[in-house]
Amino acid sequence: MIPALLGIIVITFILSRVLPGDPAIMLAGEQAPEETVNKIRQDMGLDKPLYIQFFSYFGQLFQGNIGYAYHTGHSVASDLATRFPATLELTIASILIAILVAVPVGIIAATRKESILDHISRVFSLIGACVPIFWLGLMFIYIFYSILGWAPAPMGRISGDLNPPAHITGLYVLDSLLSGDMMALKSSIVHLVLPAICLSTGTMAIVARMTRSSMLEVVDQDFVRTARAKGLKESAVIYKHALVNALIPTLTVLGLQFGYLMGGAVITETIFSWPGIGGYVTDSILAADYAPIQAFTLVSAILYCGINLAVDLIYGLIDPRIRYE
Repeated sequence: MIPALLGIIVITFILSRVLPGDPAIMLAGEQAPEETVNKIRQDMGLDKPLYIQFFSYFGQLFQGNIGYAYHTGHSVASDLATRFPATLELTIASILIAILVAVPVGIIAATRKESILDHISRVFSLIGACVPIFWLGLMFIYIFYSILGWAPAPMGRISGDLNPPAHITGLYVLDSLLSGDMMALKSSIVHLVLPAICLSTGTMAIVARMTRSSMLEVVDQDFVRTARAKGLKESAVIYKHALVNALIPTLTVLGLQFGYLMGGAVITETIFSWPGIGGYVTDSILAADYAPIQAFTLVSAILYCGINLAVDLIYGLIDPRIRYE
């Protein structure tokens, strides 16, 4: 993990510096005098050589300082803390939808191999893996909001005429339940459904294919045939014996996808005006504000690597063939 994170820090720093646009000019304005722009550039440390900027940034990271967002006027840490719960809620909802849909689809496809249901599930997985999120999100808005009127306007996490629930965790659905605010609960769920389904499509396709593949491998194993020979019900054979073992690689994929969704919600949040980290980073890119871009990439990498490590440890606990010394 450590070499990977160090590499990400270096690459992100370099890539952020080659973005088009000058942060000092963006902050001062196109018509600002040269002296003002130079003063802002000096205050931001952009007048120093690139290697000095890097070592200064690296030193600040070790002090727990991930930078200052000039386009918002707040520290990056406070901005991320404000917006992170929205992204986390969207990611959790997306992964839950993917599990509830994809795992049963994979099981049905594997237990009815080469049937019409199996073919439908494979087509479903192929479409889900190929459809771009930005196109799907726009189609959702056009169909379910503009034409059918079933969904609310894609503006935020709750209706504009309602107050957010009492802040406990920052997750509106959970906070509404904990505070007993049913109006906020209904509104927050309704606003969450479309972006969560949109974000989960790719994950659903991957998990369904992985579950089907794992189940097909497991159902031919000796212990499954033994369970059938003992006279167990087919449901018990599938769910108590085959599925438990088939879910081991699926668990790994889910962990990877959770980390991917945390960092990859930028497009979905932008389309649905979801006030999470994605929209914040988009604004930072448009403002050529380096610190938020670097911090977002680093936080996403840490989450991805951390979830990877956790999944590997869980995998080791589940699979008795793996031992850690």
